[in-house]
Amino acid sequence: MTYSDDHPAGSSRPLPPRLDPRAGRAPRHVTGSADRAAHGGHGRLAASGRVVAGLLSLVLLVTSGWGWYLGRVADASVNRTNAIPTSGNDQVVGTGEAMNLLLVGNDSRAGATEEELALLNTEANAGLNTDTMILVHVPADGSAASFVSFPRDSYVKIPGYGWDKLNAAYAYGGMEAPEGASDAAVQAAGAQLLIQTISSLTGLRIDHYAEVDLLGFFQLSTVVGGVEVNLCEPAKDSFSGIDLPAGVQTISGEQALAFVRQRKGLPRGDFDRIIRQQTFIAGMIRKMLSDNVLLDLGKQRELVEAAADALTVDQNLNLLQLAQQMQSVTPGSIDFQTVPYVGDDEDDAGRYILRLEDEDALHAFFAELNAEPEPEPAVAEAAPAGAPEVVSPADVDVEVYNGSGISGLASSAGNDLTAAGFQVTGTANADSMDYEVTEIRHAAGDEALAAALAAQVPGAVTKVVDDAASGTVQLVLGEDFNGVGQALTAPAAPAPTTEGEDQRTAADTGCIN
Repeated sequence: MTYSDDHPAGSSRPLPPRLDPRAGRAPRHVTGSADRAAHGGHGRLAASGRVVAGLLSLVLLVTSGWGWYLGRVADASVNRTNAIPTSGNDQVVGTGEAMNLLLVGNDSRAGATEEELALLNTEANAGLNTDTMILVHVPADGSAASFVSFPRDSYVKIPGYGWDKLNAAYAYGGMEAPEGASDAAVQAAGAQLLIQTISSLTGLRIDHYAEVDLLGFFQLSTVVGGVEVNLCEPAKDSFSGIDLPAGVQTISGEQALAFVRQRKGLPRGDFDRIIRQQTFIAGMIRKMLSDNVLLDLGKQRELVEAAADALTVDQNLNLLQLAQQMQSVTPGSIDFQTVPYVGDDEDDAGRYILRLEDEDALHAFFAELNAEPEPEPAVAEAAPAGAPEVVSPADVDVEVYNGSGISGLASSAGNDLTAAGFQVTGTANADSMDYEVTEIRHAAGDEALAAALAAQVPGAVTKVVDDAASGTVQLVLGEDFNGVGQALTAPAAPAPTTEGEDQRTAADTGCIN
């Protein structure tokens, strides 16, 4: 039996201990031992770094001479699960031939030894819980990748259970497995409900699924020889076990795990932890694209074996095919952000939750995020017969107008044009000093004259106007004018058009909290 969609979250149905996603992030006034209990002690593991590290150790190695062999090794040994549901995974936002993959971190430590648990500063936990969920979009041409993190406390509608925190979806799904089902069956059921929840939230079809565990991350970060990170301030926290100085440094093993786990003591809690996770993923990408990994065949095999052992993927994910699709990706073409949200809140039970934007806004965000790259512009066709010929500068009369706001610019530009052979008939200020771009204006039929001048002002906008005298070309200088014979100043790059939080790329190396 399941709850209807309008059933209030968290009212009466307790989860069994092995599935309990616990209470989530505590209100920010909680301190001391109560804070640790509300945070789930050391059990809250931010696993996005280990998820992507596992995948990328397979994906990026295809660029090596024996990538095909390594891909076959990975496909033969990676764990598989029936994660993709047959219903409730519908596509509202069109994505064409692109791929959407859900990355999930499983914080089970059932197989860890006492020594490993002590080293990782954590405790035994046989549950199948997840606090880390990232949607990865790869366009059909594999030229880029977008990673969108979903905070675990995001308040969402879980199919069949009503409104609850996102990290409860995996646990609720596990409850739907038959009594006495294996851990693998519970894992598959949890993955399916989580995919249905994410699909409804984003409007996307989730094509593939990948999950990784704690010990796998520990091994992977050690095999690559550590990952470079940059901290703005020193980080020390007894809960996660982190103890790192400020500045650029290389971390691996237990400190790498502590780096992506820490939440207590960070100015923005989970949001700063998400930035940590994304930063570690970016560092792993840069490390794997370095010669230290790409030219070390032994290290490549270690990575593939460790990743295949740590990863669980859906039945149909072809790792070699994914690697081939993404082999041209670069750190600068991989971007990270957090799903758009409204802000902090509490649910009816008084628990901390994160309110996301409404469904229409989220679907619009993911539609823009998943838009296919613009096609390359077509090669310009040859000029049609009868096109005007370029004339000599000596045959071009030019009037120069200053619209840049820089005093004396029209006079100096006129002198330079005269030196270049043009007939400058006058200089003056334009009707406004706020022209951002330089313009070449001319009367209809004077295209050849305008073309001769445009050759001396590369990038200027050429237009036909009514107030230009026939036989005379007007040059209106804008803020982008750099001088006769010089290309115009390129406009500043536009702000990102998406509305996700904390947008960055894998090439960014600035310091973080």
